[in-house]
Amino acid sequence: MYKLLEAHHLAHAFDYPLFDDISLGISPKESIAVVGVSGSGKSTLLHILSTLLPPQKGQVELFGEDIYAMDEKSRLAVRRKEIGIVFQSHYLFKGFSAKENIEVASLLANQPIDDDLLERLKVAHVLHKRVADLSGGEQQRVSIARVMTKKPRLVFADEPTGNLDRTTAYEVMDVVFSYLQEREAGLFLVTHDMELAKKCDVIYELRERRLERIS
Repeated sequence: MYKLLEAHHLAHAFDYPLFDDISLGISPKESIAVVGVSGSGKSTLLHILSTLLPPQKGQVELFGEDIYAMDEKSRLAVRRKEIGIVFQSHYLFKGFSAKENIEVASLLANQPIDDDLLERLKVAHVLHKRVADLSGGEQQRVSIARVMTKKPRLVFADEPTGNLDRTTAYEVMDVVFSYLQEREAGLFLVTHDMELAKKCDVIYELRERRLERIS
């Protein structure tokens, strides 16, 4: 089966080894969650898979191409148009309104803004507000809307619901899971929330430098 993402024998260390010999793949419509204690390397693995950090060992293929064999311009084009990254910190442009933040993503990816998506994420009524005037939960939902507006083929999410209450978190992630089916996209999710992880097709735990499948 065609894979959106294939990683082979990844290894990385900073002051100490984080993980070694990690391999995984994501197919269209598939969602993968990774859980583990803080400091185990979950976010580092996400950064490697999402073009942000070259691995010290191993290979990452996105859409059939070795992402770190590309030049930086080609890699940036993939990051801008083909993938979406959601962080716990929203990284919105603070001087802009919510709508202007979403419009930036729309222009960069050359994709129209989906009004239905904004309604489903419950941000349509705050589009006129400046980022500084939004609550933390509203900022996070706008951040997710901005990423989804790009129509990414792969979504990378690092604790994406950390600023949301549980009910809202699950409502937002249900929108993301529906998107995966509609667009034949994939999801790589890092989370401490095991109940949220259970909504994914596959759950891995990163521990003792290994990625172990637990569901």
